[in-house]
Amino acid sequence: MSEFARDKNRGDGLQVRCRECVAEYSAAHYRRRREAMGLAVREKVDVPAGHKLCRACGDVKPHSEWHRNGSASDGLVTRCKACRAIQGRAGRLKRHYGLSEAERDRLIADQGGVCCICLAAPAAHVDHCHETGRVRGVLCFSCNAALGQFKDRPDAIRRAAAYVEGIAWKPTLVAPGVYQLPS
Repeated sequence: MSEFARDKNRGDGLQVRCRECVAEYSAAHYRRRREAMGLAVREKVDVPAGHKLCRACGDVKPHSEWHRNGSASDGLVTRCKACRAIQGRAGRLKRHYGLSEAERDRLIADQGGVCCICLAAPAAHVDHCHETGRVRGVLCFSCNAALGQFKDRPDAIRRAAAYVEGIAWKPTLVAPGVYQLPS
């Protein structure tokens, strides 16, 4: 009786075929359907207990290399942590900036591998205009953060440059509470 799955629609409450025959039939039916549609048929891979096959990289890895997914039949996501990280970065670049990793790498190579602003630190962060979404270049973390702090305002950036260069940019007190800004 334990070899048969339940079927409440049948008089005895069990399926007509045993579990092994149903699994064999389902596998054969799956294969025929996929081949008829001209699609690839995934072969069954024997995986040791406590391990899972990553379809993205093809490696069999222990369960510790997988994130949890409560709704999956085995309780694990479909790709290993390493593959999810790689595909996550690529997906973010495409979603946010419309760039592939190759296009981003080409931008970095065109800049000589360094930040467009400081020309010293390695370029790692894609910079874009927040109004148009157009990608401007690839910056180091510090320069990208600085532009963000200045809210991409060229006038504020120019005043900051003048301040750093020592050009007096202090307002002059003309009358109590009235200041005149230098031209």
